[in-house]
Amino acid sequence: MSSELNRRTFVTGAAAVAGTAALAPLLSACGGGGSKSHGGTNSKAGSAAALPAYVPSSAVHPDVASTSGAHDALTDPGFVTYPANPAKSVTEVPGAGGHYTAITPLWATVPAPGNAFYEAMNKALGATLTMKPGNGNTYNTTIPTLTAARKLPDWVQLPGWWNPLFKVGELAGTQLADLTPYLAGDKIKKYPNLAAQPTGAWQAGMWQDKLYGIPTFASGFALPGQYYYRGDVFASKGINAADVKSADDLVSLGKELTSAKAGVWAFDDVWQYTDQIFGYAQKFTISGGKLMHKYEQPEFIEALNWCYKLAKSGLMHPDALAGNNNDAKTRFFAGKVLITADGQGAWNEADAQSGIAADKNYRRASLTPFSADGKATPQLFMNPSAGMFSYLNAKLKPAQIEECLRIANYLAAPFGTAEYTLVNFGVEGVHYTRGTNGPTPTKAGQAQVQAQTFPFLATGVNVVNNPDFPQLTQDRCAWNSEAAKYAYKPVFWNMNITVPSRFATADAAQAVEDTIKDVYHGIKPVSAFQDALSTWKGSGGGDRLVAWYQSTVLDKFGSGQ
Repeated sequence: MSSELNRRTFVTGAAAVAGTAALAPLLSACGGGGSKSHGGTNSKAGSAAALPAYVPSSAVHPDVASTSGAHDALTDPGFVTYPANPAKSVTEVPGAGGHYTAITPLWATVPAPGNAFYEAMNKALGATLTMKPGNGNTYNTTIPTLTAARKLPDWVQLPGWWNPLFKVGELAGTQLADLTPYLAGDKIKKYPNLAAQPTGAWQAGMWQDKLYGIPTFASGFALPGQYYYRGDVFASKGINAADVKSADDLVSLGKELTSAKAGVWAFDDVWQYTDQIFGYAQKFTISGGKLMHKYEQPEFIEALNWCYKLAKSGLMHPDALAGNNNDAKTRFFAGKVLITADGQGAWNEADAQSGIAADKNYRRASLTPFSADGKATPQLFMNPSAGMFSYLNAKLKPAQIEECLRIANYLAAPFGTAEYTLVNFGVEGVHYTRGTNGPTPTKAGQAQVQAQTFPFLATGVNVVNNPDFPQLTQDRCAWNSEAAKYAYKPVFWNMNITVPSRFATADAAQAVEDTIKDVYHGIKPVSAFQDALSTWKGSGGGDRLVAWYQSTVLDKFGSGQ
């Protein structure tokens, strides 16, 4: 069995550690109210000139091909089995004998320096990369210390959810190298594996019409999450989940599933992705050329009212109503709740193993997208195509940048290639053994390779792969293919926006968010939200914030859609 780090699982888990959504809008804050803005978003013309060409890789053929969806969505390919004879995607040793230091976050035990895996990697790369993993739990303090002293390493991973804290917009062009001259347009074709990254992933690493970030863990169809159900329980009850075609259908099903006396409730906390049912925006929508915040959309009020009624219906688990989300998975595994909301990374091999440990019949499945009234077309907004990026130091000379980009091209090899196998599993016989389900790490592999470092510098695009659960891969890919039909790019998609600090409180809207939480938990009525919204719009600075987005971003740079 493979224990290679599942990329979606990592991004979801790392986001929890960071305390925010890993793939949230890529926002950054600049100095005081009157200070000059650094960084910021990109013009349409500037993006077109700087973005690399997209050339899909043909190095490996997946078992389940990617599916093209609406608005350029492209689902992750699926691999039911690991390629038996990994092909090479890089024909020459990429390095030229250079020496570089790299810092990446690690939420695990740091491997010993100079270990056998690092030595094997440096030999294959033809250069010496001194990996210095930083404690993921304190990474948010490590990087600002380095940037303040202007002592960033040659290569560094800066997760997008920390853009405001790291002030990436200010670092771009000052401490971080501009990669536009090396990668724009057809120039990227020198690096075929990098050229296979989704265009949106490169766009998410741009600042002020220039390309800085090398995307990692990128996807052509990233969603914030979805609705899951216990597929095994539904099957045992003869319930066809495809019959749920409206919000009313879902409530009716909830009544059928709930038995408080038996300790079973239909729903866990389901507010988080109600936009997929009711059709309100990620943050903004545009009407008649004018921005409207989601708080003011009728669909948002409708969703909040529906969740308030659900909270009062007796169909939600009491612990979910109490805001105890830490045990949500445990409740789902135990069959105490049968319908839940969770991130895309929840549907994988690790989840199946944990679920089966609690119930041998466990099978997670996902509801097919539907709209509130059962008539409108469902709408699923896509997350940024990448939420993590590595950057090269602006002090590097052109020849060094080119060497590092060749190395990045090696690290970005597609799933199942010879290069991918080395980067993610190490040396056969030392770090892994090969079985029927692909590479299985040895103890040395667990300590030196699975505590991943190199993938934070560059990776191939995401894939769906669950070695011991091939049907899970098929199910995941089938759902993605259907859901991609309803994908859309939200306003300011993949745009880095530098929000002045004077609007930080209004942008966070914490008082409104706290009230929303109380409403969907049934503690306060919907009218409490409307009161909080009124305060936010006025003295809370909400209207001024929306006006700033309108004049400074939308009117000048467009919507990113």
